[in-house]
Amino acid sequence: MNTASPLEPIRFDTKIAVLLRADLEPWQRLNVTSFLVSGLGTQIPEVIGEPYEDADGVPYLPMFRQPVLIFEATKETLTTAHTRALSRSLPRAIFTSDLFATGNDRDNRAAVRSVPTADLDLVGLAVYGPKNAVDKVVKGARMHP
Repeated sequence: MNTASPLEPIRFDTKIAVLLRADLEPWQRLNVTSFLVSGLGTQIPEVIGEPYEDADGVPYLPMFRQPVLIFEATKETLTTAHTRALSRSLPRAIFTSDLFATGNDRDNRAAVRSVPTADLDLVGLAVYGPKNAVDKVVKGARMHP
């Protein structure tokens, strides 16, 4: 929660983190990241800041109120992070390798629904929560270069 005055730096006690599998192509990293973070604002409205407006009064959509930290990890580290996020009941979004072969939301959901949790071929994970809990989830991953 932000309790800073207008002149103090804004600090948050929460964190948004995205973990990407290290073997993804650049276009896949961008695609996966955008899909993963799109779910956070719909279920956790407090992550969204106020709308923007330029000096001419042109309005723009609000964005996350805090930075999104991007990490990369091996397949094994990503699977471990997913298990940690589940055990901590943190809000999360996943992207599996199967979703690269689908072309719409209905097929995406069906692809995930058809695979047991332990067998998901994760290529991305977004997680939100208290800083210390998210730090424990992403342990072993490194900041994306």
